[in-house]
Amino acid sequence: MHGKKQVSNRIYISVVIGSLVITLLVAGIFYRHNKRLEKTVKATARTQTAITDLIPVPAQPMVIDYNKLENKGDTKALLQQRKDRYGIDTGLDFIIQSDERLKVGGTTLSMQKIMDQIRLKHGDILEKKLDLAGMDAAAPDHDQSEIFGIYVVRPGDNIWNIHFNFLKDYFNHKNIAVSPMADEPNKRGLSSGIGKLLKFSETMIHIYNIEKNRIDIDLDRIQPLNKLVVYNMTQIFALLGQIDYTDVNHIQFDGETIWIPADQ
Repeated sequence: MHGKKQVSNRIYISVVIGSLVITLLVAGIFYRHNKRLEKTVKATARTQTAITDLIPVPAQPMVIDYNKLENKGDTKALLQQRKDRYGIDTGLDFIIQSDERLKVGGTTLSMQKIMDQIRLKHGDILEKKLDLAGMDAAAPDHDQSEIFGIYVVRPGDNIWNIHFNFLKDYFNHKNIAVSPMADEPNKRGLSSGIGKLLKFSETMIHIYNIEKNRIDIDLDRIQPLNKLVVYNMTQIFALLGQIDYTDVNHIQFDGETIWIPADQ
């Protein structure tokens, strides 16, 4: 009996030792596996980081928030600098570049898309340079961006007065006082020079419907805070640069073509 008990104890000890050995072996296998997995994850992360570092991250377009125009800061200072450059103050709310965005209320608008719609309206062909990967090329340099003046329609506005105020603001910065009646017909019922200029320059401005996200054809129907008056600054200032205000009443306009007196 004593011999059987010793054999039984040895078997029990062997089983325990064997179990411990198996447990250690399994733990070692799992440990090595986890180490390999950890190294693989780290290597993958390094590779992804390296790839990310090689891919240029496009700069986010500047967003000009109409709702925050009164807030002081770098954006307000920049917008004022742009106005000063063009000699404009109250005639426009701000001057914006085609690679920037505009937020009015809860709607954010891409000036590039507005510009595309303006081009389509005039029958221009839209061209976008694509890189070899089929993605849009990098945003153009600021010096190459098109420039727009934006006026947000207020209650009581009409397109004639909006544009007349813009012209008065422009001439005011040239120390030329424009009479509030300068756009009215003369005693013979004929359009004044300013009136002709306003009528012609309507071809250079566009009304953008924020709600419908499109260029509006009807210039007479403008809803407050739902419509933008968009000026192509290059075209407008190319025209205004030719105007001698002392000779403005000699401007001729036939409904399509305008004749500006040449400098003497």
